Amino acid sequence: MAMIARKCPGISVTVVDLNEQRIAEWNSGELPVYEPGLHEIVENTRGKNLFFSTDIDQNIQDADVIFISVNTPTKDYGSGAGQAADLRFVESCARRIAEAGGGDKVVVEKSTVPVRTAQMVNEVLKGANNGFNYQVVSNPEFLAEGTAMVDLESPDRVLIGGEKTDTGNAAVKKVASIYANWVEDDRIITTNLWSSELSKLTANAFLAQRISSINAISALCEETEADVDEVAKAIGMDTRIGPKFLKSSIGFGGSCFQKDILNLTYLCRHFGLPEVAGYWQQVISMNEYQKERFVQRMLDAMHNTISGKQIAILGFAFKKDTNDARESPAISICKRLLEEKGSLKIYDPQVSKESILSCLDISDESVLARLTFSESAEQACSSAHAIAILTEWDEFKELDYKKILDTMYRPAHIFDGRNLLVLEKLRELGYRAFGIGKA
Repeated sequence: MAMIARKCPGISVTVVDLNEQRIAEWNSGELPVYEPGLHEIVENTRGKNLFFSTDIDQNIQDADVIFISVNTPTKDYGSGAGQAADLRFVESCARRIAEAGGGDKVVVEKSTVPVRTAQMVNEVLKGANNGFNYQVVSNPEFLAEGTAMVDLESPDRVLIGGEKTDTGNAAVKKVASIYANWVEDDRIITTNLWSSELSKLTANAFLAQRISSINAISALCEETEADVDEVAKAIGMDTRIGPKFLKSSIGFGGSCFQKDILNLTYLCRHFGLPEVAGYWQQVISMNEYQKERFVQRMLDAMHNTISGKQIAILGFAFKKDTNDARESPAISICKRLLEEKGSLKIYDPQVSKESILSCLDISDESVLARLTFSESAEQACSSAHAIAILTEWDEFKELDYKKILDTMYRPAHIFDGRNLLVLEKLRELGYRAFGIGKA
């Protein structure tokens, strides 16, 4: 919405939410989301044609186009628990739109939803019988956290799906006209509703599949003394494959990949396709295996015990340049290290202590006593027996590891879960250094 406001000064954009604190943060100088370039755009457009408000009904009534942009987490209750998408927030939005009224509307699914969700939204809107006409359009978002503003300014494509009727085509054209202010026509793709909804899930599944594929090869590399980065470079130069998403690591995280693949497997089983479901389930299984493999390698290197030892955790966000820790691989790894009676000193430049504690969800006071938070990477590493790099923040490449070594217990270990550092140089300094997919 911030990018639309920036690129379309003639369009008034209002973001509404029930959460008063969140809206207050968007109206302040300290935004609740860290994303490079976002703060500047919000500062330049807020109060001009970008607004943040808790006055939901009035803004619904005034709007011509409404984007539903709420969370669609994996269900943790009832039928489909652990796999199906929880659409209660989407349905709640549709009901609120119908209740508020205010004239004919184009309602846009911006949230990632399972295929056929538009049918539910349509039924809720039409069931209101309020005399207004609604057109539901699917417009999934393909940006990546950390590069979101660049992705929005110059997208690979903008996908818009609608009903293949005169009114449906008019609604698609109306949404497309917003993006046409800065996106080339050949990058604006129009499809039917169901193709658009399924394309988002499929795109995320394919990207996650590539990560799990190279991570599977990383395990073989460690056993055969091959180097996974060299393998990735060699296969990535094949134009049929390409180099993107071939960076081996501790696994994928974030709010989308796992959730969307679980949703995809649920849909496949629902429609009687167990073999297809099993195929995509294996992508998640490999991701879980990679995280456990990382922990096991730490244990093996440290005489099969970390009890009473200090582990510096560098990075908690699921990737660099974001404060988002949802489904971060760091969560599982930190929990496992705590299970092994290790003491953790955590540092992340953007993820707050409160967010980390919420993600770890630990109630045992004796476990919490082995968890501390540091103001810098150097502070986290001081008096540590080992360093685990779990997020590829650029600042971790610039640390003075020779100086850090002098503050650590010997033997000092580094476990680079992002292949950020040069292992040979670390070993020359005196570290026992380990990467992913490297001997």
